[in-house]
Amino acid sequence: MVERSGLPATSEQLAACLMTNPVVVRRTMAGLRAIGMVRSAPGHRGGWILMRAPDAITLAEVYAALSDSMLLGVGNAESPGCLVEQAISGLMGDFRRQAEGLLVKRLGEKTLADVAADVKRLMKKQKLRIAHVA
Repeated sequence: MVERSGLPATSEQLAACLMTNPVVVRRTMAGLRAIGMVRSAPGHRGGWILMRAPDAITLAEVYAALSDSMLLGVGNAESPGCLVEQAISGLMGDFRRQAEGLLVKRLGEKTLADVAADVKRLMKKQKLRIAHVA
């Protein structure tokens, strides 16, 4: 959600920011709405609104709501009869679970407020670059 004093952000606004289609945004937000992280406000001035403060929402919560695994394809056997592939798939599955655990742990250390702070820092840095070019 766009940080704008608690005002709703439309799917179109979010899609423009993410350079994607508003339908993709609506599908994603529906997953977040299902767990009570956001709500949608209807009407002309409607849009998506966070249900909790950004510093109270971890990236691990968002990750859990939106995907089963970022590393889903790792370790899937294509030839289940091949013993070598079975052995490698078993190892890759272990590696994937370990990597996934570390990923979720690290995501749990960051909040939406942290992301917003990084965006502000990058915006400030970008403005400095633009000012030096002009």
